[in-house]
Amino acid sequence: MLDKFKDECGVFGIFGNPEAANLTYLGLYALQHRGQESAGIVTADGARIRAMRAMGHVADAFDEQAFHDLPGHLAIGHTRYSTAGESRLANAQPFLIDCAHGQIAVAHNGNLVNARELRDDLVRDGAIFQTSSDTEVLLHLYARSKAPSIEGALIDSIAQIRGAFSLALLTKDRLIAVRDPNGFRPLALGQLGDAWIVCSETCALDLIGATYVRDIEPGEVLMISDGGVRSIKPFPPSQLSQCVFEHVYFARPDSYVFGRSVNDVRTELGRVLAREAGVPADVVVPIPDSGVCAATGYAEEAKLPLRMGLIRNHYVGRTFIQPQQSIRHFGVKVKLNPVRSILEGKRVVLLDDSLVRGTTSRKIVKMVKAAGASEVHLRISCPPTISPCFYGVDTPSRAELIASTHSIEEIRKYVGADSLAYLSLEGLRSAVGTGHQSYCTSCYTGVYPVAFPRDEHAYLQLALKAVD
Repeated sequence: MLDKFKDECGVFGIFGNPEAANLTYLGLYALQHRGQESAGIVTADGARIRAMRAMGHVADAFDEQAFHDLPGHLAIGHTRYSTAGESRLANAQPFLIDCAHGQIAVAHNGNLVNARELRDDLVRDGAIFQTSSDTEVLLHLYARSKAPSIEGALIDSIAQIRGAFSLALLTKDRLIAVRDPNGFRPLALGQLGDAWIVCSETCALDLIGATYVRDIEPGEVLMISDGGVRSIKPFPPSQLSQCVFEHVYFARPDSYVFGRSVNDVRTELGRVLAREAGVPADVVVPIPDSGVCAATGYAEEAKLPLRMGLIRNHYVGRTFIQPQQSIRHFGVKVKLNPVRSILEGKRVVLLDDSLVRGTTSRKIVKMVKAAGASEVHLRISCPPTISPCFYGVDTPSRAELIASTHSIEEIRKYVGADSLAYLSLEGLRSAVGTGHQSYCTSCYTGVYPVAFPRDEHAYLQLALKAVD
């Protein structure tokens, strides 16, 4: 759907299995929802590092020959959506460099808020950048570090960056996992036999039959080698700021994120929403697929039937060819089609997990009414989104976020619903459970937990300026 935040990136790493490349491929397959622009795998066998990257989905990026060309018992992989940097092969990760500290590859989920500042300083000092990705800044810092060891150079370089970063790094003989001190993005540790695995979400562990061990802790650097697993925490502690939108929308519902079942949290979001903004109705209809969990909770709490009144076409690709102008009015029906027998003559609660620009919601409400619904009540299982994210999510500018410039009643009129209600911020915090103060809610509050660098004005202008 066009009216959604864009997914971020997914990282995967494994140490100690001769089928490392194949298992990384499967892990990326499970993390495909976190990024669909490019994919890459880097492997090592103790002596040599090999890399393969391609544009497109994971299934299109690798073939059987690729795994013959990627031997080794350790690997990292990445599936990308660009939150910083253009969509082109040069920006596909993992990045691999060779420097005074030896070869190292990195896969990054997140966004560095001081990347531009650091990049400008590095360029003035003679650095030559090959990509427009913020991740390359980290590699330049690493290569220039005077620390005598790989571990020291890595800590030295990471200490200079700020923002969101869950990293999987690979040298010829070790796997390294790093999570930023604020813990913005998830990163899990798992085990498959004698092999160790790090990944963005636990659904990747499930696919390959691995066991979830624990989350990588905020500010932790985990070194995995033939000598075992070693954990260090070299950075000063920071305010815990886990991204609450992982629970609202990004993560797969079969994952555990930040120690909680995503499915359970989303179902509870729906229950709380029903208590806060229930309305007389005949049926609850989720907007698939992202609204299903919350709709289940809403229907249970409201004691209403849950029906799949909208059917999604899962075979519409990214390169769908628009029809000629005369029939282009079909619009969103290319992806969704209403079930008239469920909707006709019914008072419908239409439930979705978010409302960003409102353009797609408007089309869906119109479609449901055209299918015969007598009333359409739109319910959103998160608070109004009023601010962009600068921590690894590609969000529209503030001017494009309809809730930042319009009242709820104005939005209701725009989308054409009979009523509109969002989950309150207090309801969101209640649903995520104890420790809710540890979540970042900047997209709902405009309060950013990590300060911007010296070009803060440029960041704030980005937030306010509409994209052409």
